[in-house]
Parts: sequence; structure tokens; C-alpha cells
Amino acid sequence: MAAPCIDADYKGEERYTKITLAYDTEEQYKEINAALAQIHEEHKLDRSVYLTESAGGRKLIVVEYHDDYDREAGAIFEKLMKMLNIERCQL
Repeated sequence: MAAPCIDADYKGEERYTKITLAYDTEEQYKEINAALAQIHEEHKLDRSVYLTESAGGRKLIVVEYHDDYDREAGAIFEKLMKMLNIERCQL
């Protein structure tokens, strides 16, 4: 049986956006972190990143952008999803 895929959940309002990435394995954790490192090197927008767990036991990486006046985070999230082979995001 294949490991579950990485899932993404998006939340946003005016100048605030966040994407939550749910994962199960250490390999997925490393894949997410490598993608985030590459993206954050290219895009210098201030962000907050933290780790937590869902009620279902999956591990979560949350990336938040505050004061995103130019809505740059949307393009960052799209690139991140493409790098991680995530086809769609829960809204």
C-alpha cells in the first residue's frame, strides 16, 4: 500500500494567507522542507513557518504570510504545490 500523499489546505483574507501541508513520512517532511528552502531563497517575502499535528495524527507544516499587500503568496503557493506534485488545494 502506497504512503498517503501530501495534502494542502489554503486559507486567506485580505493581506493574510496561509497554506497547511499535511504529511505522514519523514521522506515527505524532507521533500517539503527542500521545496520551502528553494522557494524562500527565490522569494524574500516575510513569512512564519511552524510545525504542529492534526487531530487525526498527521503532521503539519504551516506557512503564513502577513501584510502581503501585493498578493505574492499566491504565486509562491502555486509553485510550492507544483514542486510537491499537489494537484489541488482544499479551501
